[in-house]
Amino acid sequence: MEKPKLHPRNKHRQRYDFKQLSKSHPALMPFVRLNDYGNESIDFFNPEAVKALNKALLKRYYNIKDWDIPKDYLCPPIPGRADYIHHMADLLASSHPLSKRGKPPTGSEIKCLDIGVGANCVYPIIGHSEYGWSFVGADIDPVAIECANKIVESNAHLRGNVSLRLQPNSKDIFNGIIKKDEYFDLTICTPPFHASFAEAQSGTIRKLRNLKQKKITKPVLNFGGQNTELWYDGGEENFVRQMILQSKQFTTSCFWFSTLISKQSNLKNVYEALKKVSAVDIKTIPMGQGNKVSRIVSWTFLTPESRRKWAKMG
Repeated sequence: MEKPKLHPRNKHRQRYDFKQLSKSHPALMPFVRLNDYGNESIDFFNPEAVKALNKALLKRYYNIKDWDIPKDYLCPPIPGRADYIHHMADLLASSHPLSKRGKPPTGSEIKCLDIGVGANCVYPIIGHSEYGWSFVGADIDPVAIECANKIVESNAHLRGNVSLRLQPNSKDIFNGIIKKDEYFDLTICTPPFHASFAEAQSGTIRKLRNLKQKKITKPVLNFGGQNTELWYDGGEENFVRQMILQSKQFTTSCFWFSTLISKQSNLKNVYEALKKVSAVDIKTIPMGQGNKVSRIVSWTFLTPESRRKWAKMG
């Protein structure tokens, strides 16, 4: 069964082949079972099963031999992360001077900044595997940076193409990360969704109740997540608004800024913030995975003329 909402180049449009995935990562096999429809699946409410699935997907499709994250750190769904990367590749294909015949530019010349790379390092893994891009991953959590570094060092093709930087100030997003005379073709971000720890817990309980259709009082985060990964004072809207305001200080340092927006109700204030900083161009790209609908908002301060000169700047 195909997942038509995913990007056409997404390798995960078909139903998971658990036999092949278990060959790639035999530790997945004990978690595979028949679901209520008679199809092979896993218990997506089991954090260990989800981690095993991610390991298998990264091994089979992205040439990752060694990948692990600490307990309770975010273990993101791979198909959705891949979709973000492919949509950004299309955006660069339509606007970047290194794009040829409307195809996404490839190779390490394309430099990306992942804001909130996390311990999982998944965006750099997919972006480098699919398009050869180079990445800087930034995070305020030293444990996440240490773990992401281990992943990079354990996989030869990532070494020299992915570097990690610790953000020393939790109130800064780009300052302290983007260096003087440094240029990025793209920034990506999955911002914290909730406005508080309590909201994150209640949201998880509500989701599990809806899916399992029974009373649940203690949340188990099947995809994990530390406080800084799940919530931010003011939630997604405030985080993105801060990102937009701070991007104004780096108008010539980045070709396209971008962020995932989970809540459609946040779009109005996001657009108002972009208008306030005088963004030259704004793109909103819809994404969908199963019943979940989200979108990417991208913006640039470069005029069409300055975009044509971009390759020389970098």
